[in-house]
Amino acid sequence: MTVQIKLPDTTYDIIIDKLSKISIDKKVVVVTNPTIADLHLDYLLSKLDIKDLSVVKIPDGEQYKTLSTIEDILEHCFEHKLNRSSLLIAFGGGVIGDMTGFTASLYQRGIDFIQIPTTLLAQVDASVGGKTGVNNKFGKNLIGAFHQPRAVYIDSSFLTTLPKREFSAGVAEIVKMAVCFNKDFFEWLEQNDLRDSKNIDIAIQKSVETKAWVVSQDEKEKGLRAALNYGHTFGHVIENETKYEKYLHGEAVGIGICMANALSVKLGIMTKDEQSRVKTLLERYDIPTTYEIKDVEDFYDHFFLDKKALDSKIKFILAVGIGDCKITDEISKSDVIDILKEF
Repeated sequence: MTVQIKLPDTTYDIIIDKLSKISIDKKVVVVTNPTIADLHLDYLLSKLDIKDLSVVKIPDGEQYKTLSTIEDILEHCFEHKLNRSSLLIAFGGGVIGDMTGFTASLYQRGIDFIQIPTTLLAQVDASVGGKTGVNNKFGKNLIGAFHQPRAVYIDSSFLTTLPKREFSAGVAEIVKMAVCFNKDFFEWLEQNDLRDSKNIDIAIQKSVETKAWVVSQDEKEKGLRAALNYGHTFGHVIENETKYEKYLHGEAVGIGICMANALSVKLGIMTKDEQSRVKTLLERYDIPTTYEIKDVEDFYDHFFLDKKALDSKIKFILAVGIGDCKITDEISKSDVIDILKEF
């Protein structure tokens, strides 16, 4: 199965299948972490036909998604004398993909990279669309660039070693796509167990097709693509407050979806029954749906550090029922505070 993204400056394929032989006649650096390397690096190397290849392993975890780690990857690239025709391969989850893509955008003002995602979250979302970057103390992904991969290879067999929590974190992003864009897909998710390998392949395909459709219309998030941040406006604050240590990204998004849905219900654009259905689906995969806000005003102030805040207005992505959404910066502070007080 191949899904294509067509953009003004580039077109590339997302191949959803068992990994086949990849031949590259140039210098290549594989960026991964020790956990993925131990589990899957030998398998990857058996599929690569590359004359000049090296591997750099960076620490595993969101807390290492920093400029300091980017420096380490860049240093490896310089030590191995990569040039402008060289290529990086991101081999891991969303953190690896984001940092490899960002490094590729920086090295000698930009070189190619390929995504080979190994987590569900990266396969259905993070590896597609060219968003790259790192976190800092002010928030998540505030330093970065749009830099599209040359290709994405999605092999669901990598998911067999994925911890249960990581799998569930990816499901949250699948639910996000369905709630925002595809009511039929959401109803299919209600009726099918994604822990079945046949079902997860279908869900990956549908999610990638949705993301590709959105990105092809709005590469740099000027409009429609912002809808893919459903659940993220709240979720990024949760991640920042908990120093990226308590929740996986998808878990924070799951909580954020529930907060956004509570706001949708308050505004009358989602029914309580629809809200309950989304929460039930998330909880089926043990995705957290509650969070204890210690300081409501402080939580609210954190919204303004987010990239989606513009001219002192907070951009919210809200579900309109199931299968549609709206992007708005016209929500009153009092309405948002009322919702935050519920948590």
